[in-house]
Amino acid sequence: MKTVYHSAESRGYANHGWLRSHHSFSFANYHNPERNHFGVLRVLNDDYVEGGMGFGRHPHRDMEIISIPLEGELRHGDNMGNSGIIKKGDIQVMSAGTGIMHSEENATEQPVKFLQIWIIPNKTDVTPRYDQINIEENSVKNDFQQILSPNQDDAGVWIHQDAWFNLARFDKGFSKEYKIKKEGNGVYVFVIKGKAKIGDQILDERDGLGIWDTERFLLQAEDDAEVLLMEVPMELSK
Repeated sequence: MKTVYHSAESRGYANHGWLRSHHSFSFANYHNPERNHFGVLRVLNDDYVEGGMGFGRHPHRDMEIISIPLEGELRHGDNMGNSGIIKKGDIQVMSAGTGIMHSEENATEQPVKFLQIWIIPNKTDVTPRYDQINIEENSVKNDFQQILSPNQDDAGVWIHQDAWFNLARFDKGFSKEYKIKKEGNGVYVFVIKGKAKIGDQILDERDGLGIWDTERFLLQAEDDAEVLLMEVPMELSK
């Protein structure tokens, strides 16, 4: 098993006043040649947006874009006619494909925190699409909850890539083995809350650990923990 550890403090950071963002991988003005991506996981941004502020309408193309609110409410709008609010307990996905324009704004006067994740797709020039679902109503304790997959009929949202996302909400002391879904995939583990352990590596809040060249690994909660596991292909599509 191979691993790469990224402490929360080692991430890139941008402070625009209304927006504070931590970048696990190179993004915008943060460039780290050793942290451009983990397999097809291209962006993992931990964003904080002040009340009433947000990102105006801007374009994307040929990228799978996933947003997971952690606190507050985020207003979405796009040129496909979709508009609405996503909040904690939801997950949103967009396949940018041939091109989309969208905006993301804080829907209230209270701060909003959310994870924005970009996955490089396994096919380009697809028809753009949008989806959001509530994942809280099917939440589980002390188990892996699938929230994203390549399959339209599976639990969670789906994307154009052989990727699976799971949330793990573990009580202190609980542990469970995660089995890789597809050969050649790796998993980027990101601790949203609490403290976890994989092998000899302790992971504190907002730490990340990339894992590959293995079929399985054990995730243990050192404290009550909420952990996002992002399984992705390690080889970029040709």
